[in-house]
Amino acid sequence: MGGDKIVHMTGNWHYILPMPALIPIPVALTRCRSYRAEELKAALDLLLPAAGLTVRPGSVVLLKPNLVSGGSGPGHLACTRPAVVAAVAEWCLDQGARVQVGDSPAFGSGRSVMQACGMLEALAGLPVAVVDFDRCRRLQLPCGLKVPVATAALDCDLLLNLPRVKAHGQLYVSLAVKNYFGVVTGWHKALHHARHGDLANRFEALLADLPGLFPGSFTLVDGIVAMQRTGPMKGEAFPLALLAGGSDPVALDTVILEIIGADPRRSQLWVECQRRGLPGTDPARLAFPLARPEELRAENFLLPELLSPVTFHPGRILVGGCRRLAARIFPA
Repeated sequence: MGGDKIVHMTGNWHYILPMPALIPIPVALTRCRSYRAEELKAALDLLLPAAGLTVRPGSVVLLKPNLVSGGSGPGHLACTRPAVVAAVAEWCLDQGARVQVGDSPAFGSGRSVMQACGMLEALAGLPVAVVDFDRCRRLQLPCGLKVPVATAALDCDLLLNLPRVKAHGQLYVSLAVKNYFGVVTGWHKALHHARHGDLANRFEALLADLPGLFPGSFTLVDGIVAMQRTGPMKGEAFPLALLAGGSDPVALDTVILEIIGADPRRSQLWVECQRRGLPGTDPARLAFPLARPEELRAENFLLPELLSPVTFHPGRILVGGCRRLAARIFPA
């Protein structure tokens, strides 16, 4: 039997049908060397349509950046660059969408982190609503765990995931799939780290389940200046000069791992996605409407040699809870 046919047997009869064609998964890649507004706009005008993103007029689009912690202004590497969030917000507004921005850091509030990293300043003057992930619905994931998921993320028409390319001291890298963890509200993220981080692949299974809650979502990865060596908060800057977009976050992770020269077998989250047979882990399934990964490959991107345990010490959960309470009492 040929590899492109299926043979069906019915009694003494058999008939041959062609194999269904595998639908290619588009991953749009482009160079973008700076965060200047005009360069970002040109890159987004090229990349987002090429990746297949369409935004309906009147729809509610929630931008979910990576707001892991506050820092010293817009150059803070731990968060998605404010200029990228502002540029994506403008692009969506130009399509007639109603735009919201929100995330749920493990420590502090989304609004306080946005203030600290310069994101509120970057969004000033735009008709954009900042939403707090303070309301949630508890959902059962396929892996068996129940997690509280931000209502704002579940109720929007389009979740636009905006991670930053970062090395990670526990998970090796933090890319598109990992950034969905921000929809889990507040201190529950640290709790799941503590409860499941040292139980085989349980934590990675939780992370791999989250994108499935948002089947119509889209990811744009900020890789213009990435974080190398360690992370997710205190790594070093690396000029990767990359923007990447697509509707399949696993495919984006596969491609970016190749671009930065990472060993995917060291990313237990990517390994979990491959174990499930997710099509985004298969390079043969990926299509590139713009640049190809080999055209954008980075040299000497540094990643952690030794990884720390994923589990959190209970003291970190207590400290994080105190920070979130303080942020609510003293929002400034």
